[in-house]
Amino acid sequence: MGKVPIAQSVIELIEPTLIASGFELVDVEFKKEGKNWILRIYIETENGVTLLDCQEVSGLVGDLIEVEGFITPGYILEVSSPGLNRALKKEKDFIRFSGKKISIQCHVPLNGKKRFKGLLTEFKNQAIHLEMGGQLYSIPLNRVAKANLIIET
Repeated sequence: MGKVPIAQSVIELIEPTLIASGFELVDVEFKKEGKNWILRIYIETENGVTLLDCQEVSGLVGDLIEVEGFITPGYILEVSSPGLNRALKKEKDFIRFSGKKISIQCHVPLNGKKRFKGLLTEFKNQAIHLEMGGQLYSIPLNRVAKANLIIET
């Protein structure tokens, strides 16, 4: 059995605490940037995210992560809102943002394409339904490497 990725371990550890405190865990990243390892936690609330929210979550989860001790290199903890072009990962994200424009990148080509940009029409049967250029596409969630909202200005 392979080692569980650090980001997944962090999600499993902190998500119950965040939910109990009124926060939604949107995503967790653990990656090297320059000389430093960054543990970035993206949160959301019904009313958006403030700097005080980020500070509160940092305090809530920082000690939990340290006590578990599964992150061996030193790291910098960052807590942030997901931003306007937020990542879409969970079924509820695709349901929530139905009717919005999104971009999708697949692991492997689907109908000869790896990248899709269009209107998210629905999420059904573990598939993202997208209208792009007058055509409808059904993209299985397990084929998606990355999906984001597209904010039009």
